[in-house]
Amino acid sequence: MKDRLNAPIKYCAKHRGFYYTEPKYRIPAGFSGAEDLLALGMARSILSLYQNTPFYEAARNLLDCITAPIEAEGNRGWYENRIVVPSVPSAPIAPEIWVPLTTALRENRVVTFDYQGIWGGEHKPRRVRPYQLLFDTGVWYLYGFAEERNAVRVFSLPRMKNLALTNDRFSLPENFDYRADNGGSYFGVFAGQEKIQFCIDFYDESAMWVKERKWAEDQEIEDTEDGVVMTFTSTQYDKVLEWMLSRGCTAQPFAPKRLVSDWHRHIDGMRRLAKI
Repeated sequence: MKDRLNAPIKYCAKHRGFYYTEPKYRIPAGFSGAEDLLALGMARSILSLYQNTPFYEAARNLLDCITAPIEAEGNRGWYENRIVVPSVPSAPIAPEIWVPLTTALRENRVVTFDYQGIWGGEHKPRRVRPYQLLFDTGVWYLYGFAEERNAVRVFSLPRMKNLALTNDRFSLPENFDYRADNGGSYFGVFAGQEKIQFCIDFYDESAMWVKERKWAEDQEIEDTEDGVVMTFTSTQYDKVLEWMLSRGCTAQPFAPKRLVSDWHRHIDGMRRLAKI
């Protein structure tokens, strides 16, 4: 490598091995395949989704360091303006929340913080055993065991303040992983206790929209005269309701009864707002 690539390498007699004298040196891009370069470029684009997270600068600097030889050789990717990850609405996370929280995850330490619920109101004290950080459409969440509730809960990081590490440690339970608690569906950050059977009809443009994606492990989609009918199970009731309502007049629920009732309730609410 020293002779063929002019790499800044020296021998260390003490450790009986070679080392880079320039820590930022990377193998020239000519020794990387086209697919590798494309993957690096796409990683830089995807990283933009995390721009309001404290680790963004460190991760960006690392990727810049890796791709520096590519750009130095005039191989700046064609993909930078051709393969784009559009920005999504995001919520900035303060370092005084992020740093101690990641420390708590690494060391299995209990944290305390003041938290504001989804409906607003005053911040209330919480004491939580942090299991995982979850990222969903621009927002970071803490998934952990809330001691005052004696149950697992999800907390939005932007609604936390006064977060502090305690010296109390905990052991992770075997079933700590959020991915095993979402009922095999993919509607974002939400996990309930009950697995529910859903049946929803979709019409017009929503029919194709639904068929293009994988929403749940056990989903079944059948064509009908007017569109498609989709059946699946999930523990993410609130997220499924939100997802279905987002399709407006091109989605109609048939099961469970609770979903049908909530659908009618939202329709009545919109009628009142529209004064119809």
